[in-house]
Amino acid sequence: MKVALLPNLDKRGSAETVEKLGVFLKKEGIEAYLPDSICTPNFNYAPEDELYKIADIIITIGGDGTIIRYAKRAALDGKPVLGINAGRMGYLANIEQNELRQLSKLKTGAYKIEKRMMLSVKVCENGRVLNEYSALNDAVITSGFISRIIDISASVSGDTISYRADGLILSTPTGSTAYSMSAGGPIIDPATESICITPICSHSLSAKPILLGADTLIKIKAYSKKRTDIFLTVDGRKVSAVKPYTEILITKSKQAVKLVRLNDRSFYKTLSYKFTDGRCN
Repeated sequence: MKVALLPNLDKRGSAETVEKLGVFLKKEGIEAYLPDSICTPNFNYAPEDELYKIADIIITIGGDGTIIRYAKRAALDGKPVLGINAGRMGYLANIEQNELRQLSKLKTGAYKIEKRMMLSVKVCENGRVLNEYSALNDAVITSGFISRIIDISASVSGDTISYRADGLILSTPTGSTAYSMSAGGPIIDPATESICITPICSHSLSAKPILLGADTLIKIKAYSKKRTDIFLTVDGRKVSAVKPYTEILITKSKQAVKLVRLNDRSFYKTLSYKFTDGRCN
């Protein structure tokens, strides 16, 4: 068994956790790697991009942003990812920093792999694809100014849905507990595959979230009568300006993220555990 450790050392306790894991994994007979930019005893080293080919499992230490970043890259090589939480929420993480002993299950194979769908997000102009992104959580179209309403059209199976709103969120089931939930969208079990359209502060009494099949192709256009700047954000990162002639194509990605689960904590227990102050056994 070979694992690659990809920590966010800016997170509290991450450096100490890396050192503990070096000792623990060596004792368990698990061959562990770190990026060659980090120097800590008890590890092997390789360039970060090579780790995805060397390792059987990628272990991340950080918050949800860290897990999303590395999980999307690992999906290109079909490698599963285990998240150790060092952030505030750590919703995608499977264990906390005080649960490192559970990693012994990696050697015995006493774990499960959970697949999470992603979105393919293509930015097009004049029928030409300029850029393509993968979203594990969501793709969001918003104005560059607070409380500036923009006009957004979403074409679904030849029919067009029009919105006048601060923005529009297109989320996966994984992303349903992120920005979409805050905007009034439904919580979706990640075992299902679907795409949720959630308007942000819609200027309408009837605009509600819409749940679509995962294989639906959605074409988005947006413009502002007040010439407000409009942007596309993918998984919290601003990636492109949206012009009146820009078309954004969204559908299910061919790649899927694989998450390692060491415990039997269900989606619903995790939901309760992460979004309340209660503890989950």
